[in-house]
Amino acid sequence: MIDLFDKHKPMVERRDAMIAAGVEPFGLTIEEFVTPTLGIIQGRQTILAGTNNYMGVTFEKQCIEAGKKALDDYGTGTTGSRVANGTYKLHKQLEAEIARFMDKKHCIVFSTGYTANVAMMAGLAGPRDTIYLDSDSHASIYDGCAVSGARLVRFRHNNAADLAKRLERNKDSSGGQLVVLEGMYSMLGDRAPIADFIELKKKYGFQLLLDEAHSFGVLGPNGRGAAEEAGCYDEADFIVGTFSKSCGAIGGFGVGNHPMFEAIRLASRPYVFTASPSPASVATTLEAVRLLAREPERRDRLRENADRLFNGFKGLGLELGCDVSSPVIAVKCPDEEAAVGIWKGLLESGVYVNIALPPGTPGNECLLRCSVSCAHSFEEIDKIIELFGDVFGQFQGASQPGRE
Repeated sequence: MIDLFDKHKPMVERRDAMIAAGVEPFGLTIEEFVTPTLGIIQGRQTILAGTNNYMGVTFEKQCIEAGKKALDDYGTGTTGSRVANGTYKLHKQLEAEIARFMDKKHCIVFSTGYTANVAMMAGLAGPRDTIYLDSDSHASIYDGCAVSGARLVRFRHNNAADLAKRLERNKDSSGGQLVVLEGMYSMLGDRAPIADFIELKKKYGFQLLLDEAHSFGVLGPNGRGAAEEAGCYDEADFIVGTFSKSCGAIGGFGVGNHPMFEAIRLASRPYVFTASPSPASVATTLEAVRLLAREPERRDRLRENADRLFNGFKGLGLELGCDVSSPVIAVKCPDEEAAVGIWKGLLESGVYVNIALPPGTPGNECLLRCSVSCAHSFEEIDKIIELFGDVFGQFQGASQPGRE
């Protein structure tokens, strides 16, 4: 009899080797928060540069108070799905607020950002349809394709010409065609060349879904994402986003203008059979969205911080994930040993960033991934740059031949 865990042995051995070396990057605990950008990790005050708290709303008083009130008014949870007993007044209010913010006619709120992608794709596509995915798409997008039963066709990352070849080969397909892009990619921080894909949409007539998880609230004049920033917002048929980044909560949404959009509520199993978001989380999200709408200066500050960190890293000569400033800034490492060692050195020096290793990275790169917040002070940004310079310098010096 084969043990079902046998297939996990290489992964477990890899993790155990890290722990033996004094590193546990995938189970790190933030013991206490000092501010949205400072925490206590392993007993040390640490700059948090890997939390995705782009808009710094996690400790906003009005969001916290709204969550407390929802607990008093609605209790701790809904105990049901949206199509059973799990739709509360707050869910409807949040959907209306997101629709206004995104300037779309329809909105559906989901329990997590992951579920939002899976549910939207499962509701839109079926076994007779084809979904075209950027090869660097998030796991939730791949999983959404699997749940939908649709045929999967991958195209090269951010390569409209490669997508065009694949669309041409399937131009006589009898089913529907859905192309899925991310506005800003979560690992490297690069944007999709959305305008190039829109030209293909006009030619081939597919429907377009944009995952704006990391760009909702962050990019564009009104915070609607990368499509708005690129000047082609109205060309996207469907937009998916999450509340776990810019809104500092949990949940996700899908929006669109299609007259039959509401059919997704009954056609998508991940929506029908998932308990609805808890009232406290919905209430904090509702206040966060309103805050993002009335304080666009947060996006200005985020851009300033991102530019400062990006230019600082460039000044150090570090190899970055993309050549454009972004709230997600990934630093490439030569191999896994270097990535783990530098990550550990940074943490011990007082800065926490994400470590991303193959096979879950684009091009099997070993990355140290920073996410910038508008709540970071310039002093904190400069300290991050200083520590990266110190730790990378120490590692490079130690790795020179003849050095110990």
